[in-house]
Amino acid sequence: MSVNPKDMEAVFGFFNEIGIIAQLSGHAFEKAMPEGMTLAQFSVLNHLCRLGDGWTPHRIARAMQVTKGAMTGTLKHLEGKGLVVITPDATDGRAKRVNITDKGRAMRGDCLGAMAPMLQELLQDFTPAEIAGVAPVLSAVRAWLDNRRN
Repeated sequence: MSVNPKDMEAVFGFFNEIGIIAQLSGHAFEKAMPEGMTLAQFSVLNHLCRLGDGWTPHRIARAMQVTKGAMTGTLKHLEGKGLVVITPDATDGRAKRVNITDKGRAMRGDCLGAMAPMLQELLQDFTPAEIAGVAPVLSAVRAWLDNRRN
């Protein structure tokens, strides 16, 4: 199957824009977060709040597309702040499970609250309908990529 070069350029442009948006939004979110919180730490808290806790560090690392070592460091920081609890797996003594604490849920809320002014500013230039209109396409592309990763 031959693909039109203009179509390839459009697809590359699409992913290029997503990459730039991720970089700019990540930096802006990290600047807005409470003292001592990083985007990586927030991402783990957000992940556990959205999808439930009890995940292994390996599974969280895979979901976040980072090394197990990087995730271990992030989880140690979160545990040191009392935002997560890491316990041995009840069925597999070699594995560990990560659970978010009430303090961790509150910190996620604080981070979201810290981002609110920027998000409100965004809504001065883009309507909720415009944002909602692109979300299904982005979700579908994310799912497509997620299904194809190793």
